Amino acid sequence: MRFMMLMIPLGYESAPADVQLDPERVAAMMRYNEALKDAGILITLDGLHPPSTGARVSFASGAPVVTDGPFAESKEVLGGYWMIEVDSRAEAIAWAKKCPASANEIIEIRQVQEMSDFPPDVQAAAAGFDGLKR
Repeated sequence: MRFMMLMIPLGYESAPADVQLDPERVAAMMRYNEALKDAGILITLDGLHPPSTGARVSFASGAPVVTDGPFAESKEVLGGYWMIEVDSRAEAIAWAKKCPASANEIIEIRQVQEMSDFPPDVQAAAAGFDGLKR
C-alpha cells in the first residue's frame, strides 16, 4: 500500500519566499529520511517552497483564473511530503510518529488510490494511461 505523508508546518502559509531553514532541523530530518530509505519503504520525497512563491488556478467561473501567492484564505499549507510503501495504515502511522517534527508541524497520512480500488467501469475509463513513472 502506498501512503503519502504530508507535512503541514503551521505558520508556513505566511512564510517569506526566502525563508531560512535551521541546519540542525534539516540534519535531523535527513536522518529520518535516511531511515525511511534504509527500511526500503521510501518511494520519493520533496520539500515545497512557501505559498508566497506559488500560484493557484481556480475554475469557479468555468474558465481558469490564476491567483499568485500568498493566499489570504489559507490556514494550513503543505511544506513537503514523503511517498512510502508499507503493508498497512498502522505501519504508515508508526513511521510518521518517528519523524523529528517540531511542535508546530503536523503530518497528515493519506493512502494513495490504486486502480484496483475502483470498480471495473472506472478502471476501463482510465485504461491505457501508463505514461507515469512509478
